[in-house]
Amino acid sequence: MKVLIVRFSSIGDVVLTTPVVRALKEQLPECELHYLTREPFKPLVEHNPNLDFVHTFQKSLHEVLPKLREERFDRIIDLHNNLRSHLLTFRLGAKVERFKKLNVRKWALVNFKWNTLPNVHVVDRYFGTVASMGVMNDQRPCELFLTEEDRINTDDSFGLSPGTYYTLAVGAQFATKRLPEKLLSEIIRGIDKPVVLLGSRDDQKTAQAIITALKDCKIVDACGQFTILGSASIIEQSAGIVSGDTGLMHIAACFGVPVISVWGNTVPELGMYPYMPNAKELFSIHQVENLSCRPCSKIGFQKCPKKHFNCMMLQDPEKISADANLRFVTEK
Repeated sequence: MKVLIVRFSSIGDVVLTTPVVRALKEQLPECELHYLTREPFKPLVEHNPNLDFVHTFQKSLHEVLPKLREERFDRIIDLHNNLRSHLLTFRLGAKVERFKKLNVRKWALVNFKWNTLPNVHVVDRYFGTVASMGVMNDQRPCELFLTEEDRINTDDSFGLSPGTYYTLAVGAQFATKRLPEKLLSEIIRGIDKPVVLLGSRDDQKTAQAIITALKDCKIVDACGQFTILGSASIIEQSAGIVSGDTGLMHIAACFGVPVISVWGNTVPELGMYPYMPNAKELFSIHQVENLSCRPCSKIGFQKCPKKHFNCMMLQDPEKISADANLRFVTEK
């Protein structure tokens, strides 16, 4: 049987499909397993030994459609479920198992604060997509596979040995998921070990402002300096990570790295909190409780719709720092 898994984006969403990839290959070992994603997210799955082939496209599915048609798939697992994935599956003509996104329930939560979503992680809901194939959740974490070329020698790169530093995610795709500069600085001030800042080139200005403001703290700006897998290697070797609702949060969970998650406009009830099924003690959630405007979106905005950004501005940095110091491990 030849199977195609479809998940176009983004970092966290692709990472969260990997338990399904593993379970399909282990529980249906005769299947030839293919994966389709956008080119920027290929590194997240290209070294996965459970996949036989990874297909990618940059902008249009027309770039890859002829090749996909040649494969003549027996089954398509659509874990994206949008208009583009519907058009793809129609054109390929194979039997489809489609992820239920529960968009109406999400809309009700965002707009009326009525939470009728199931109290389960999105990974468990992904497994509902393949239940008809007899595939069950193995209750193991997500996976991200690094090659030797991806691994970063942290001693050589910034003079910090594995397990002696913490990582902190500066950036996020949406501004309302990012920790503000002031909050980041106050958290770092209370953390008792060196901190490596991770993000894109766009986050370098924020990182440098933090370093300038905290001259007495050991802080390394790694924003924009490494590939996504290089950043993953830095996280894997860290004692823990402080992160908003970001892809780096989910990458940390792959490696069993303690996660301090700080939530802005989104909420864990949407099912996208760190997936650590057998080590839930390794992550914690920090959010401003009883804030009537949360969640204001299921993904995020570039500006706070209410203009106050209280979901981040009212966070308690001392509590976050204390939690980090208590929870983070010190040996690697």
